[in-house]
Amino acid sequence: MSVIELQGVEQRFHARGTPDGYLTALKDATFTLQSEPPQIVSLVGQSGSGKSTIARNILGLQKPTAGTISFDGKDIFKLSRTEYDNYRRNVQPVFQDPYSIFNPFYRVDRVLWKAVKKFGLAPDRAKGLAMIEESLDAVSLDPAGVLGRYPHQLSGGQRQRIMLARIHMLRPAFVIADEPVSMLDAQIRKTFLDILLDFRRDHGMTTLFITHDLSTVYYLGGDVMVINKGTIVERGAVESVMHEPSHPYTRLLLDSIPQPDPDQRWTNRIHVDDSGTQTPDSAPQEPVV
Repeated sequence: MSVIELQGVEQRFHARGTPDGYLTALKDATFTLQSEPPQIVSLVGQSGSGKSTIARNILGLQKPTAGTISFDGKDIFKLSRTEYDNYRRNVQPVFQDPYSIFNPFYRVDRVLWKAVKKFGLAPDRAKGLAMIEESLDAVSLDPAGVLGRYPHQLSGGQRQRIMLARIHMLRPAFVIADEPVSMLDAQIRKTFLDILLDFRRDHGMTTLFITHDLSTVYYLGGDVMVINKGTIVERGAVESVMHEPSHPYTRLLLDSIPQPDPDQRWTNRIHVDDSGTQTPDSAPQEPVV
């Protein structure tokens, strides 16, 4: 079992015009991610709350001002080169803007082939290509439709799924997904979330899913941490936090979810039996006049 542990992590940035001369983006972040059993843990909060700072810290892109981040008991900023290469393979990112990952002068194949070569995933080119095609199929992409193309020739959803195909090839213990669906339309968003769920079920990957959107958190299930102004203010199972929030900020986030029709509220769900027949559990309330 692999474990990522954050203990008392703080992140401060120099900032003019502030009383202390710095801005605190993260305060005493302490939590653990484990690969067994595989989890989906969401980190939710508004823009500027410190979510992406945590992602950069875990990925080793930014060293925290205080506290420690450890992988299997070792500080990630003190790993040897070999240990760090192992960490990089086992902790893979998915970012908000997939276009920034690709070099526009190279075909998208390059991102996948670099993973094959760097981590020795296949003994020869034929088996490497077979692995790439298998992983593209696993994320609902037609290899013939994307291989050989340049980044600008693909949609945002296709570019995101190419990064998921890379993850499928590497089979990391952890996926750090930082606002990965905020630029995708509704249908592609659902496909992306379903792939993350498949990764957990079929390949034992634990995902830290970072978002501002509580609807995607509810869809993924698992556990959730709520962060506000750099502090994790609430954590627990998604069902309990969404239905019985204990912190005012969590209630504020829930109250901020727009209703499709504010004048008509549904009191219950639609029941679907084994034959696919839909039956309303209850009728909608009368509109408020």
